[in-house]
Amino acid sequence: MRALLALMLLALAGHAYSANEIDSKVEAALAAESRPQADRDRDRNRRPLETLKFFGLKDNMRVLELIPGGGWYTRVLAPVLAENGRLYVALGTGRIKEGVLKEPGFEKVELLETSENLHRPEGSRFYTLDDFDFKVSGLDMVVTFRNLHNFDPAARARVNGQVFKALRSGGLYGVVDHTARHMEPPNVENRRRIDPVLVIKELLDQGFEFVGYTDLHYRADDELEYEVGRRSVSGNTDRFTMLFRKP
Repeated sequence: MRALLALMLLALAGHAYSANEIDSKVEAALAAESRPQADRDRDRNRRPLETLKFFGLKDNMRVLELIPGGGWYTRVLAPVLAENGRLYVALGTGRIKEGVLKEPGFEKVELLETSENLHRPEGSRFYTLDDFDFKVSGLDMVVTFRNLHNFDPAARARVNGQVFKALRSGGLYGVVDHTARHMEPPNVENRRRIDPVLVIKELLDQGFEFVGYTDLHYRADDELEYEVGRRSVSGNTDRFTMLFRKP
C-alpha cells in the first residue's frame, strides 16, 4: 500500500512539474525583451497563459498556428516549443514571413507553403480559398485565434477539413473567435463575428468531437450588436474559446 501511495505521489508531482514547466515557459515568452510593447498591452485582455493551458498545450507538441497575422501568438508559442516541440504556421503568413520569422529566435518555426489562393471576391464580405493541403500529418494541436469569421462557409469547410486531416488521432483543435448572436443573419455590423453554435456544428460535421469551452473571454457588456472595431467594444469583445478533438 505504501509503495502504491508513493507511486501515486510521484505521478502527481510529475504532473505538477510539467504544468509548472509550461507556465514558466509561457511566462518567459511573454516577458521577452524583444516582445513589442503593443503586444504586452493586450496580455490582460487575451490571457494567453490561461488560454493555452485550457487548450492543453505541452512543450513537446507539434503545433500548427493558422492565420498568424502579425505574430502575436507566434511570439508566445515559438519559444515554448523551441526546445522539445515544433511550431508550424500556415495561411495568411505574409506579415510574419517578412517580420517575426526574420527575428533572432524564430528560426525553428516552419512556414507551410500551400496553394490555397486566399482572396476576397469582389463584392463579398468574406474570404474564400482554393482546395489545398497542409502537407503535414500527425500534428498534436492546431490553434486559430479570431480568424474563422473571416471565411465564407465553403472556405471554413476546406480549412477545418484540412485541420482534421493534419491532426493525429486524439489531436486537439483550439478555436477563439468573436461571438455573434445565434442565427443572426449577416450584416455590416457582425461580419467579423461568428455564431459559436455554427462553429460547433461545422466542426462536428467534419468529424471532430467537442471537448469543451471556457468563459475566459466572456464579456457581459458586449451587446453583440456592434462591429468589433467600434470604439465601444474594441478590445472588449465577447469571444468564445472552444476545444475540439479528432477521434
